[in-house]
Amino acid sequence: MELTGVLVSTSPDRFPQMRDFYVETIGLTPRSDRPGFVNFDFGHSRLTIALHEAVDGPATDPLRVMINLRTDDIAQAIRRCDPRSVMRRPEREKWGGMVATIADPDGNVLQFLQME
Repeated sequence: MELTGVLVSTSPDRFPQMRDFYVETIGLTPRSDRPGFVNFDFGHSRLTIALHEAVDGPATDPLRVMINLRTDDIAQAIRRCDPRSVMRRPEREKWGGMVATIADPDGNVLQFLQME
């Protein structure tokens, strides 16, 4: 098996803020970008932000799934984020790399990873 993608569902009133966060703040380049749907290519996998009729409001259990995004400059990635969204400033891990944790507008948790 191979992971083909991750889908993050959101509500219609929250979609514009979610879309702008992933495009403008994080700096991802959309593969497809249309009303209620945006996705991003990661080689053989895609990250998709889309509407779902059963979703309303922010995530109620945001630690259930964590999205990890690899970066070459973790300090730059964190500087692009609203300081209120930063849950953990960049720190070196035992394995040698750096990790920082943020929340998207719906409260979903993302980690930036900088490998050393």
